[in-house]
Amino acid sequence: MIPSISWFKLRDGANKQSSTAMGQHDDVQYVGINEPPSPTGATAHNNVKGLSIIPLIFLIFYEVSGGPFGVEDSVQAAGPLLALIGFLVFPFIWSVPEALITAEMGTMFPEDGGYVVWVSSALGPFWGFQQGWMKWLSGVIDNALYPVLFLDYLKSGIPALADGYPRVLAVLALTVALTYMNFRGLTIVGWVAVLLGIFSLIPFVIMGFISIPKIEPARWLVVDLHVVDWNLYLNTLFWNLNYWDSISTLAGEVDNPKKTLPKALLYALILVVSGYFFPLLMGTGAVPLHRDEWTDGYFSDVAKIIGGVWLRWWVQAGAAMSNMGMFVTEMSSDSFQLLGMAERGMIPEFFAKRSRHGTPTLGILFSASGVLLLSWLSFQEIVAAENFLYCFGMILEFIAFVRLRMKHPAASRPYKIPVGTVGSILLCVPPTILICVVLALSSLKVMIVSVIAIFFGFALQPFLKFAEKKRWLKFSTKADLPDLLNTHEHSESLVY
Repeated sequence: MIPSISWFKLRDGANKQSSTAMGQHDDVQYVGINEPPSPTGATAHNNVKGLSIIPLIFLIFYEVSGGPFGVEDSVQAAGPLLALIGFLVFPFIWSVPEALITAEMGTMFPEDGGYVVWVSSALGPFWGFQQGWMKWLSGVIDNALYPVLFLDYLKSGIPALADGYPRVLAVLALTVALTYMNFRGLTIVGWVAVLLGIFSLIPFVIMGFISIPKIEPARWLVVDLHVVDWNLYLNTLFWNLNYWDSISTLAGEVDNPKKTLPKALLYALILVVSGYFFPLLMGTGAVPLHRDEWTDGYFSDVAKIIGGVWLRWWVQAGAAMSNMGMFVTEMSSDSFQLLGMAERGMIPEFFAKRSRHGTPTLGILFSASGVLLLSWLSFQEIVAAENFLYCFGMILEFIAFVRLRMKHPAASRPYKIPVGTVGSILLCVPPTILICVVLALSSLKVMIVSVIAIFFGFALQPFLKFAEKKRWLKFSTKADLPDLLNTHEHSESLVY
């Protein structure tokens, strides 16, 4: 580890910590004593430009959502009323707390590695590594879904993609092409996400205007609590409204993250919730209900009923493009997480190597390999497995958030949720209860596989430490990063 570093705040005016509303910031820069500020992340490598707010909003949008594609199962599972209520209420239980915590912690630790660094700072390197392992594996499992969904939306027009060798080759070709896009640079990925997002959302705006004369409000009120598939319902809501913290692993690549990240999270939250609720509102209100038909891809049929074949093709193309956007953004987060862990000395240093475009080459290849290995799983198996692992990772994040509030209440937080210690605990209670419900509803198969994966992580971290001790692999810590273990153990290394 690097030597102990003392830190102070470089700012105008008094050295007083204040709470800030989401979207605002406390413009603080941390520099070592007798050291000039040094750039980190992409801006320190080959003069690669950092992400600005608009690409960042759409990267968050694709990390979490990508549009209403995939929410159809909520109607099949619970009917229109509970589906609409779910996408209005669930964000307040889960998305808002997760986004707020990401804004506070992401600006407190604006570096690649994100939530791994948060947990390491609060709980030590072992649990930091477990956080990294579970969240990376969860992300790779999640990313294995998008080539499958991409082909599911195209197979109605190209039946050969339904199964067999053509489907396998299509998954392979798509994964290789999108992996190459990640290699070319995060800025390219960000602006591609903007274009894909606009293209994917416009047909639903058009559909909304066309559907107005056909809407029958009574259709929204249909509910039968005796035939609700709660497991499918909650997993669909959870899968479509989580991963707000994933953007934290790109914090080191963002232009002025202490200001940009909270604003981007706020705007993305509005975009995501609107992008789910209004398409569901018009789809369930303008089309006669056949619950069994509300499954993956059904929005293309809704588009045909409301606007005709041309709108159906646009929705199908938008869904395909959306899955491309989700794939490249998820892969960016997964690969930069590995880079951040390597810069912290948690995994071998070759994961920290960057291409001439500033991207983590080996991290991208490693994540792409995991996607190919897992792409044979079914949609619902993928969703359930990644939700299970993601839940454990979120529990560690909540513990880290509260622990840092308790141990270092006066440490500078460029964005701070305007609540005290008790408020920070209460903020984590509703999502923690939801996590317990999701875990309890998991199938035995998913539970067994996920627990095995977790225990594999428990063994992997000591093995890597042993490999480091034996010098089988080279580990190193990036020189311009603060010593989080020292910060964790010695609060006097922070100047309040």
